[in-house]
Amino acid sequence: MARLRLTEIFHSLQGESTSVGCPTVFVRLTGCPLRCHYCDTAYAFKGGEWWEIEAILDHVERYETLHVTVTGGEPLAQPDCQQLLSALCDAGYIVSLETSGALDVAQVDARVIKVVDLKTPSSGEMERNLYENLETLNPDDQVKFVIGDEADYAWSLDQLKIWRLPERCTVLFSPVADQLPAATLADWVLRDRLDVRFQIQLHKALWGNTPGR
Repeated sequence: MARLRLTEIFHSLQGESTSVGCPTVFVRLTGCPLRCHYCDTAYAFKGGEWWEIEAILDHVERYETLHVTVTGGEPLAQPDCQQLLSALCDAGYIVSLETSGALDVAQVDARVIKVVDLKTPSSGEMERNLYENLETLNPDDQVKFVIGDEADYAWSLDQLKIWRLPERCTVLFSPVADQLPAATLADWVLRDRLDVRFQIQLHKALWGNTPGR
């Protein structure tokens, strides 16, 4: 029977992506092969508990919420994540997947909204980007750049052009918290007339960096 190691399941407002502000159940899987310098969920690297998929579905149902986000860690590092995503879609939820962009997303259920990171230079994990993922994206998917400085920003602009990302899907630009002032990144986006969606992490503005919020 399919099982996954989970760090937490919790109900909150979506803090990022195009569904920002929507009440959402988050299923946070344990483990990640990356170690980004700015990671704010290192507590999910280890530990967790094993859950069967039926138990996850039962727990999600309690919150009576339409949106479900599977996140991590890196969810796709657990092979049975694919089965969980499909099961959530089958149950009628609007399902999104937050993934580092270092693992293949080609086999993810087509009903799932993929939110794929492109790791910037300051992350320390830029070499892990699997650029082939960009070829699989559809208009409902999203690519996220977490930007820590002006070099990250310049690199991100290059990727927009190389991969023609705004033509493929929604592009998200986020500042690294406590490293790049949000207003600075917002000014750059406006100055350069970018076809991107600027975002800050709503959940942190409301509750700080508190696990389970």
